[in-house]
Amino acid sequence: MVSTLQNDRFLRALMRQPVDYTPLWIMRQAGRYLPEYNATRAKAGDFLSLCKNPDLATEVTLQPLERFPLDAAILFSDILTIPDAMGLGLRFAAGEGPKIDRPLRDEAAVRALHAPDPSVSLRYVTDAVSQIRRALQGRLPLIGFSGSPYTLACYMIEGGGSDDYRHIKGMLYARPDLLHHILQVTTQAVIDYLNAQIAAGAQAVMVFDSWGGGLSHAAYHTFSLPYLQQIAAGLTREADGRVVPRIAFTKGGGLWLESMADAGYDALGLDWNVDIGDARRRVGDKVALQGNFDPMALFGTPASIREEVGRILASFGHGDGHVFNLGHGVSQFTNPEHVAVLVDSVHTLSRQYHAV
Repeated sequence: MVSTLQNDRFLRALMRQPVDYTPLWIMRQAGRYLPEYNATRAKAGDFLSLCKNPDLATEVTLQPLERFPLDAAILFSDILTIPDAMGLGLRFAAGEGPKIDRPLRDEAAVRALHAPDPSVSLRYVTDAVSQIRRALQGRLPLIGFSGSPYTLACYMIEGGGSDDYRHIKGMLYARPDLLHHILQVTTQAVIDYLNAQIAAGAQAVMVFDSWGGGLSHAAYHTFSLPYLQQIAAGLTREADGRVVPRIAFTKGGGLWLESMADAGYDALGLDWNVDIGDARRRVGDKVALQGNFDPMALFGTPASIREEVGRILASFGHGDGHVFNLGHGVSQFTNPEHVAVLVDSVHTLSRQYHAV
C-alpha cells in the first residue's frame, strides 16, 4: 500500500519530479539554536541520554516543525551511534565534543571489530524512528541517516575530533589494509543500520561524509567513494509502496561531483563552496541536488538572507531536482527568527522556477 503524505514535495524533488516550490529542510534543524530544544536536553540530562530516549528524541524531532513550515523531518540522533554500538565507548565531554574511549590504534583491536545488530544495540534508534513516524501522522516525510564509513572511521581511530587526522591518515598510508578492514566492517554496519531505519519508517536516508573532503583526490576514490557506492547498492529501495530516496553528502567534495553522481544515489548534498548552477551542469540529469546556503549567512539581516536565497535559487534555475538546505548544520547561535525568514523566502521566491 502506498503511504499517503500531506506534503511529499521533498521526496518528489529528490527523484527530480515536478513540485510547485522548492522544498527545504535544515541540517541540525532540531538543535541548540531553539530554546525548546535546550529545555528538553536539560530534562534528558545530557546529549547522549537525549539520543537514547525515544520519547525525548521524538519530542525534539517535532519541535522545529511546530515553529517552521519545513518540508521534511529528520530523525534526532547522532552519527556516532554506530561506533558506540561497536563497543568503542562514546561520551560527550562538555565543551569538547564527542570522545571515543577505545580508539582503534592496534591491529588486534581492528581485527576484532564487528558490525553490530541494529535490532539489539541500536534498538533505541529504530524505536525513535517508529515513534516519530507515528507522531507525524503523514504530515511530512521522515529522513533517516548515518555517518559514512570514512567519517565514522575518523572518530573511531582519532578518538574524537582532530585538526590534522594524523592517526587515520597515518594508517591510510602505512597500513591501508587495516583501514580497509575498518571501512568494510563499518560499511556493513551502515547498510544494516539504514535498512533498519527504513524498516522502522524512514522514508529517505542520508549518508553524511563529513570528513571525506579532507582526503586527497586519490585517497577519496580509494577510501571513501567505493564504500559510499557499496552502501547505495545495499540499501532497501522501496518501502510503503514508494521509492526510498538516497542522499550522499561529502562536505568539501565539490571537486568530485561527477564521480559522486555515478555512485548510486538519487541526490547529492552540496556545501557552500560550490556554485549550485555549475554543479547542476556538471551532474546533468543523473541526480538531484541538495543545498547550499552558507549557515553563517543566517547572521546577516532578513534582507540579506532573502537576497542570498534568491541568488541560490536563480543559480539553480528553472526546473525540478533541488532541495534547499544549508551547506552544513545550523549554528547554535543562530536567531530562530532568521530561520523563519529563510524558510519563507525559499517557499515564496522558488515558485517562479517551477511550472506546476
